[in-house]
Amino acid sequence: MFLVDMSFINMDVVTPELTGQHKRYLERAYQANKLMFGGRKVPRTGGLLISMHETKEELIKLLNADPFVQNGAVSFTITEFTPVMASKDYAHLIA
Repeated sequence: MFLVDMSFINMDVVTPELTGQHKRYLERAYQANKLMFGGRKVPRTGGLLISMHETKEELIKLLNADPFVQNGAVSFTITEFTPVMASKDYAHLIA
């Protein structure tokens, strides 16, 4: 499992149109069950994603094609982790 931390690096290019492109692009990964959760940071300095990609390389490929990344709006860091504890509603996600 991976935690993706996206940080805005150029808010001048973050428009409603680009945000829509970003959301529509990531929607395919949600539909394929590769992304589990995602959302804005508060305050809005970027966003976070939880990914179920098989490999870090596969995730990087997805992120590098994201319109936010391609237009220089965000940078990202990836942290791989193994969940070891969960509430009963999410226990099925534990490896």
